[in-house]
Amino acid sequence: MRHIFTAVAAGAAFALVCALALAPASAQSGSPASATRAAPAGWAYDLAGDMMSPFCPGRTLADCPSPQADSLRMWILVQESAGRSRQDVEAELLERYGDVILAAPRAEGFGIAAYAIPLLAFVAGGGLIVWLLRRFTARSAAADAKAQIAVAAREPALDAELERIVEEELARQG
Repeated sequence: MRHIFTAVAAGAAFALVCALALAPASAQSGSPASATRAAPAGWAYDLAGDMMSPFCPGRTLADCPSPQADSLRMWILVQESAGRSRQDVEAELLERYGDVILAAPRAEGFGIAAYAIPLLAFVAGGGLIVWLLRRFTARSAAADAKAQIAVAAREPALDAELERIVEEELARQG
């Protein structure tokens, strides 16, 4: 029984690690700095929050404090006010800075590994947990069967002894 709890604890630890590994990806989309700003109606502010900064690794363009990021945000605002579409500006930024500016890798080519590896790790971890649970429960079931056989072998002697004790107690009380 102790092995089952160990396997369940290992499974819970694996689930916690998976959740923590996925947390940074979801935290980037709703950064606190961009949530506190009053967002105007245009797409330029959204684009700055959706793109990663080429000047501050690990930060969105909206959260990067560098002067280069300020000028790039201003350039995006100017492009929006000039009437360019968001797709055109994104394409130009991708051409200028490459895939580094994307918040998530493209789901094509080598970028698909960023989506496939965590999924495969999750499935493999689940399979490992199922295998461990089956293995430990099979061992405990075999041990229980051996214990029941041993008790059954001693049972007639125990029954006779218990019956004698009960008879003595009844004779003393009655």
